[in-house]
Amino acid sequence: MMDAAVLSAVVLFGSFFFMLFIGFPVAFGIGLASVLALVSYADWELALNAAGQGLATGVDGFTFLAIPLFVIAGGIMNRGSIALRLINLTKVIAAPLPGALAHANIIANTLFGALAGIASAAAMAVGGTINPHAKKEGYHSDFMAAVNAASAPSGLVIPPSASLILFSLYSGGTSIAALFVAGYLPGLLWCMSVMIPALYFTIKHKYPTERMPAFKRIMQAVWQAVPPLLLILAIIGGIVGGLFTATEAAGMAVLFSFILSFIYRELSLKDLPDIFIQAIIPSAICIFLVAASGIMGWALSFASIPSMISDFILSVSDNKIVLLILINLMLLLVGTFLDLTPAVIIFTPILMPVFNMLGLDPVHVGIMMVFNLSIGLITPPVGTLLFVACSIADIPFQKIIRPIMPIIGMLVVSLMLITFFPEISLFVPRLFGLVQ
Repeated sequence: MMDAAVLSAVVLFGSFFFMLFIGFPVAFGIGLASVLALVSYADWELALNAAGQGLATGVDGFTFLAIPLFVIAGGIMNRGSIALRLINLTKVIAAPLPGALAHANIIANTLFGALAGIASAAAMAVGGTINPHAKKEGYHSDFMAAVNAASAPSGLVIPPSASLILFSLYSGGTSIAALFVAGYLPGLLWCMSVMIPALYFTIKHKYPTERMPAFKRIMQAVWQAVPPLLLILAIIGGIVGGLFTATEAAGMAVLFSFILSFIYRELSLKDLPDIFIQAIIPSAICIFLVAASGIMGWALSFASIPSMISDFILSVSDNKIVLLILINLMLLLVGTFLDLTPAVIIFTPILMPVFNMLGLDPVHVGIMMVFNLSIGLITPPVGTLLFVACSIADIPFQKIIRPIMPIIGMLVVSLMLITFFPEISLFVPRLFGLVQ
């Protein structure tokens, strides 16, 4: 029986990575590799029945509705100039710093992530607004592209985050409220990890500091940003306070962002169909990935692959520190060629038995994994946000690699801090009584 399980694991991962290598769509690769693994372990009839049930049950959950709703909310915020109001606030905050526009970009991406939780939307909205001004003031385009790409994923750690929702579902029901609250300090750590190399670069190249804005302009920027910031408090406060679930919070985010955009007169009912259409593609991709991963869940459970892999990992060493370093290195490698969503879906059920045996809190594990795999979005050669930032800055891909590497190094240092100092993730949830 063990030989059959090993064969199933080899077929599953071997065929999946081969399909990735030849450019097969990830979701189809997950589904087809899972079917092949089931066939290698059982007969065709059982395999196809299991695949059909896995496909249907993979998305049979009310919580999954939060994903398209948060995507729609992000589209409304982008179209409704909510992002622009946050950018104006960050310009005021960053004015005294050398290279103020670069730091405004970083802070704005962090704030926009706290509203929408969509890295690519943050990079496009914030980078597209700040980049023209940065060019006029003599900032290096490759540096600004690197800063924009590197700061955008902070919103994947800071709530609301679809990645943390997926981790909750695939880790066996970790509290979404606890995960959301736990993301704040690591999200701020991500922001600081980008700002420190950026500050060094701006001082080195003697970028100008901005004039401290007049008090009237400061108050105007703060006043305009108050409603979006209150929206953050309303969404997260409602989840933590038990007033509504993550899915209901996503619905409230859509409603509140629409009301704000309508009040600002930046959005009309005619704009909604276009926003909905633009939300369909990323939502459909994510949901189909989840459905295909339902088949993989059946393949993993049939052959007891998670326990087999956890036994193998634990056999490498009995030192907790060594194992955590090895797992983090493996996930960093995975993140260089596999996008965040499928990586969370695939590796969460595989690695959770290992983390449980090591005695780690699942909330800490969720933040660590999402933080780790988010780094992959800015890691060459496949980092998707690098291509987004390069297209905004209108520079070739190879120019962004040099300025992004010190930032990646700083983020890895922060990842190690999160890994070995669990209180960075658990302090705030403990404060609210969400974890023991």
